Amino acid sequence: MPRPLRISDRAPSWFIYASMKATIGKNDLFTRLAKHTARAAGHPLAFILAVVLILVWALLGPRFGYSDTWQLVVNTATTVITFLMVFLIQNTQDRDTQAIHLKLDELIRSHEGAHNAILDLEELSTSELAAFRIRYLDLAAQAREDLRAGKQDTDTPRLAPE
Repeated sequence: MPRPLRISDRAPSWFIYASMKATIGKNDLFTRLAKHTARAAGHPLAFILAVVLILVWALLGPRFGYSDTWQLVVNTATTVITFLMVFLIQNTQDRDTQAIHLKLDELIRSHEGAHNAILDLEELSTSELAAFRIRYLDLAAQAREDLRAGKQDTDTPRLAPE
């Protein structure tokens, strides 16, 4: 069975674009369900409904004598809802993060003088990220020194140390 195509396979850009274009607009059932559920759960009416349900449950306490079953109902419901929401939130957050990365990558790619080497930073190891971070901290420190000396800090310095 052939392995799935990855961008890092260095396929021609036209091929990658064509394969991506074929899937644009086609969401699987879970993605559509996750989007709609996340929107509904984030709506103010969802919060109001949750408060009303808790109030109804609390008001029914005396009728059921504050029994173990009465307590178990709210404990079970909140546990199940929380468990499911973890996966929903993770899915939504992953999609949003991917979209933000793609938008930032496009801004970097399209900006003349930008360092294309940082397009896939999220794929680097912790030590590789630390090396980039140290270099950017050095650039920031140098820019502050330049400002103190009356120079401008709006140029595009080299990323690699000289």
